Amino acid sequence: MYPATPFDRRSRRSAETRERLFRAALDVFSKKGFADATIEDITNAADVGKGTFFNYFPSKDHILLAFAEMQLSRLRQAVDDARKNETPVRQFFRSLTALMTAEPSRNPDLIRVLLLAFLSNQEVRQAMLDLQDRVLAIHSEMIQFGQELGEIRNDLPPLAIALVFRQTIFGTLLIWSLYGDNSLPSRIESAFELIWSGLAPRNDSEPRAVTNPKEPVVPLFF
Repeated sequence: MYPATPFDRRSRRSAETRERLFRAALDVFSKKGFADATIEDITNAADVGKGTFFNYFPSKDHILLAFAEMQLSRLRQAVDDARKNETPVRQFFRSLTALMTAEPSRNPDLIRVLLLAFLSNQEVRQAMLDLQDRVLAIHSEMIQFGQELGEIRNDLPPLAIALVFRQTIFGTLLIWSLYGDNSLPSRIESAFELIWSGLAPRNDSEPRAVTNPKEPVVPLFF
């Protein structure tokens, strides 16, 4: 085993600093609110110089986008792994809800803070809406895959099912954030079972009309 090169060490330290800033920012947002949090608050919490922040993030708004991109990366990896391992679709979606709510479950206050920031900042909101198209495409891809395998009803478009799935899980997460207790796993499990009961294959395979499946959705970070 060769020792790490100086470049490798620099890259590792840089990644560690970025992660420290990212985590510190989320913690500060949850305590002070997004609007009242300052760059100095974040760098103090991360124990780095104020100027260091801008080496990694152009603004505190970009912390929100980094959070969303992190969740998107996890989703893409989960789908790729499921296809590679031929994971049953029901098992995939059950594990997906746990995976994508793991980060929010660490801090219920963060969910409320992030939602307010998404809704109040037009630049971030637009970037999030663009990102949501990518997230929805991945969910729809997995729904269609399940339909092709005969594991999900095929009388509805994948997009319509993906929207209902995401909105149900998001609503569950948002309501839980008002309580912030340890009930999230059971709430998510109940929501998943209810959704899945409606996804079972139907005898009638003829497509049915769906009203406006592309209706706007609240920015969602999983």
